Amino acid sequence: MRRPTRTAAFSIAAVTTAAATAALLPALGATSAAGAAPACTVAYSVTSQWDSGFQGGVVITNNVAATSGWTLTFDFPGTQKVTQGWNGTWTQSGRTVTVTNASYNGTIATGGTVSAGFLANWSGSNPVPASFTLNGTVCNTDQTQPPTTPPTTPPTTPPTTPPTTPPGGDTAPPKLHVSGSQLVDSTGKQVVLHGVNRSGSEFMCAQGRGIFDGPVDDTAISAIKSWKGVTAVRVPLNEDCWQGLSYVPAADAGANYISAISDFVNRLTAHGITPILELHWTHGTYTGNSAGCSDVNATCQKPMPDAQYAIPFWTSVANTFKANTSVVFEMFNEPYPDRATSTADQAWTCWRDGGTCPGIGYQVAGMQSLVNAVRGTGAQNVILLGGVAYSNDLTGWLAHKPTDPTGNLGAVVHVYNFNSCASASCWDSQLAPVAAQVPLVATEIGENTCSHGFIDQFMNWLDSHKLGYLGWTWNNWDCSSGPSLITAYDGTPTAYGIGLRDHLATLG
Repeated sequence: MRRPTRTAAFSIAAVTTAAATAALLPALGATSAAGAAPACTVAYSVTSQWDSGFQGGVVITNNVAATSGWTLTFDFPGTQKVTQGWNGTWTQSGRTVTVTNASYNGTIATGGTVSAGFLANWSGSNPVPASFTLNGTVCNTDQTQPPTTPPTTPPTTPPTTPPTTPPGGDTAPPKLHVSGSQLVDSTGKQVVLHGVNRSGSEFMCAQGRGIFDGPVDDTAISAIKSWKGVTAVRVPLNEDCWQGLSYVPAADAGANYISAISDFVNRLTAHGITPILELHWTHGTYTGNSAGCSDVNATCQKPMPDAQYAIPFWTSVANTFKANTSVVFEMFNEPYPDRATSTADQAWTCWRDGGTCPGIGYQVAGMQSLVNAVRGTGAQNVILLGGVAYSNDLTGWLAHKPTDPTGNLGAVVHVYNFNSCASASCWDSQLAPVAAQVPLVATEIGENTCSHGFIDQFMNWLDSHKLGYLGWTWNNWDCSSGPSLITAYDGTPTAYGIGLRDHLATLG
């Protein structure tokens, strides 16, 4: 929402290695005679492959005494490098890959199996590992089928097949990636985000009034969590404050701002909450239709992010948080190039490609360039992109979807009772087709009536499609001036907030 300016797959057949060994666990004293069933077998598969990466997996079979923990090692013959894994802890040193069990799958019964999967980069060729060692024992030594290589004509898109889902899933907050049309955790379990926005860090610093509007300490986060069902908090950011432009007070800018945001994100994750970081107020002079301000500085939201500052902003943010894939990146709050241009095609082209856009006087950073900036750091975090018309219009989203080499891309919609797309018929025709192909999260929902009849209807629709949503906003503002969920930071709800709080409590 625009805060008013305040002045004072399994698409490729599995590739397997097979042979057998004399023992699984030396500590158990288990052995096998020549020609007997191997103590352990490992089936290695390349389930999907594209120009610079692939998804692979291993299935471990234990044929001797049950394990109480396991470690698998193997060497890549080529340049492959694991970037992400699930159903175990994946590390790589040189060509050697080590996988240790997760908390839920350390036991492999006699005759039992366990699977683990990964994403990796590659170049040149993608040969299959020749041997595997489980808890110090070489597997597959008695079988005769040699490993085979991946298909020579791989698919051109990243994987969409979810990995095996063990009971329980990740410990909160989940490590997120995209699988088909779902957000999933590192075990492949679907994650549906529910929560609140925490406004303030997009405007306070630019107005010389500090960094946060209200408390963000552990007590304040506990109050948010007291609303049963809250699993995500959206944190709006200001690019000028992040990059320390001179008009922002030094105490609220640059390293001080980054440190404060990082501390807040770390506290959220420590409380099991998924942080969604989004760029809200940006640089660039815009005085056209629906302008929020005439200032070149980031003192309001502009129709599109600017290339001069938004690209280095996201490079810096991605470098700051790329080690934690529980953190989600939303590239830009509410694009509205449609208010500056004369046609929908111009608006969507500007949205994706940026550059010189009709009606906008500065060089625009399109969504593709922002995705590129994040991925250029090596960050694998999920990226979410809102549509045009203040993220309320998704009609051109699929046709203009940016390219993401990791496949970790999802869509955002904002829906308020005063928006154009604010009815079940519109949601069915515009939102459902997008949600059928990519993860869709309503990162802002609300109504300006200080009531909750409208969001009740929308939340029910979202629930029926297994889609997540976050209410605007967890700030103790006058509810009659905009959708404010609380009257106090202890979690006391407004009449509008009661609707979100009580609904989330029913989700279990």
